[in-house]
Amino acid sequence: MPLELEEIKIQQQFEEVIASEDKLRIKEFLNDQNISEVAELIYDNEDFDSQIISHLSLHRAASVFKILELSTQKRIIKNLPAFNTAELLNELPPDDRTAFLSLLPSNAVRELVKTLNPEERKITLGLLGYPEGSVGRLMTPDYIYVYEHDTVEDVLNTIRKYAKNSETIDVIYVINDKGELLDDIRIKDFIMASADKRVDELMDGRVVTLHAEDDQEVANEAFKMNNRVALPVVSRSNKLLGIVTIDDVLWVANEEFSEDMQKMGGTEALDEPYLDTPFLKLMKKRAGWLIVLFFGELLTATALAYFNDEISKATVLVMFMPLIASSGGNSGSQASTLIIQAMAVGEVSLSDWWRVMRREIFSGLTLGGILGLIGFIRICLWHVLMSHGILQDLYGIHWLLVAMSVGVSLVGVVLWGTITGSMLPLILKKLGADPAVSSAPFVATLVDVTGLIIYFSVAYLFLKGILL
Repeated sequence: MPLELEEIKIQQQFEEVIASEDKLRIKEFLNDQNISEVAELIYDNEDFDSQIISHLSLHRAASVFKILELSTQKRIIKNLPAFNTAELLNELPPDDRTAFLSLLPSNAVRELVKTLNPEERKITLGLLGYPEGSVGRLMTPDYIYVYEHDTVEDVLNTIRKYAKNSETIDVIYVINDKGELLDDIRIKDFIMASADKRVDELMDGRVVTLHAEDDQEVANEAFKMNNRVALPVVSRSNKLLGIVTIDDVLWVANEEFSEDMQKMGGTEALDEPYLDTPFLKLMKKRAGWLIVLFFGELLTATALAYFNDEISKATVLVMFMPLIASSGGNSGSQASTLIIQAMAVGEVSLSDWWRVMRREIFSGLTLGGILGLIGFIRICLWHVLMSHGILQDLYGIHWLLVAMSVGVSLVGVVLWGTITGSMLPLILKKLGADPAVSSAPFVATLVDVTGLIIYFSVAYLFLKGILL
């Protein structure tokens, strides 16, 4: 059955069981659905979202809750009875619970933390104590560890005892009596080994670790470079604190991508979904960059005022100003977007600046040459058609010099745009800023101003003593 028809069928069944008001029937229906199907029912039936969660078994309710959007999570917590809220928050994995609480106002966090049992409250407060955006906020203390002197039989018994409460059992962590991490070993290695073999005989020491204070992007890079489903998190003294799993890192990568896309569009990153962001907050996020870009464009007016005499003598130059400005801005935006994306996935680092510069110089000359040739040919064709009386004379007797001015200017402006667009993200990274803020609108505005200066300077060289 097609997916869409299946969803319609589930929705119809849901409406039928809800109308029956039979709690047992509702519970059985919901617990028979996949987690993703229950999430879709919540999105499609907002009036029943808290009712759906409360009818699920506690474990399934937590599994559904953690994959919902923040706005839906907040609405459910608001509408759930206090007892159900406490049960749900205590059932959530510590890392997912911390991720949810970290996005709430501080007064709401204080009230919700009070509903946790003492052990979960201690874990949650510990995770919330790490800096925002750090690996510590992502880690969970639910993992299985063994000692180097244990036998394989001891390890398997430990797994049987604690696996139910562990985030993952794919990897088992080896520590010493001081709690220091020695190694991580895949569970298949224990399954394949003889029961009397010691753990230290299976160790190879090739363990990849994260530090609790590391930025979450460090974890993203570590998972990309290592084929792991989980990585251990240690303190500066190498004490094992917790683990980070791949699902949490994928969530962070998605959030980072969304933030970068918003910044590249010329706005601050939104903390909430667009439709859930208060209007005044949305205006605050957007107005700042618009004001900065507006003042940048005012410099364009200053540049035009500087060349006012040239413009009044050769008004033909005005016709090509939008062409020049947009070509430079477009090439700069292209280069900026490519470099930001390459830096985000680890393809380009600060040490590659000269390779990037050299590549963009050749790119700028090539692209500028193509556009310059097109612009030159366009003016020449217009002149030919004009000389046959088909079109109005726009360029006068000095049409060839005008064509050369436009063609050469396009080479210079596109070259400058590619260099600026490619170097600005690297410069911002070097200064400790987010490269994504060198967004396409910002680069375009910067190149608009300098592009006009290049254009009129080139025109002055070609037309000096003739039109200027």
